[in-house]
Amino acid sequence: MRIANVLLSSAFIFAGQAAMAQAAAPNDAQIASIVVTANQVDIDAGKLAESKGSNKDVKAFGKQMVTDHTGVNNSATALVKKLKVTPEDNPTSQSLKTGGEQNVEKLKGLKGAEFDSAYIDNEVKYHQAVLDAMDKTLIPSAKNEELKALLVKVRPAFVAHLEHAKSIQAALARK
Repeated sequence: MRIANVLLSSAFIFAGQAAMAQAAAPNDAQIASIVVTANQVDIDAGKLAESKGSNKDVKAFGKQMVTDHTGVNNSATALVKKLKVTPEDNPTSQSLKTGGEQNVEKLKGLKGAEFDSAYIDNEVKYHQAVLDAMDKTLIPSAKNEELKALLVKVRPAFVAHLEHAKSIQAALARK
């Protein structure tokens, strides 16, 4: 069961990366949509971890994801309103949304340590994929300097999330 869960999580992450790689460089409106969608995916999974997690570190991490990613979304939403940019749905944002929904549905069917491991394993993969997308596509493609600055500003938080998730993942593996 756990292998199937990891494969499903990996499939949705790589589908998002593939969609991004196949698409031409996204414009600022598409980047805005990708940013908001990617954060919402992690907010939704984080809320589930807060309620279903059995490990205190997993629950706390889920709560942190909700808080931090809500903050990023609030900043992104305020910026797009200021810039009068309407986020534009695109294959990458659609893939992220679909994958996020599939992940939450999968996680809903798990309990206890199995839930905790599946959630954290996905968070490690997801944050790595988001960082790769930021570095290889989103930051280089952003034309608006304020949008680019926002992406650069929030990047360290994603790095911290990845490292935190990896440490929880390692601790869960020792149990």
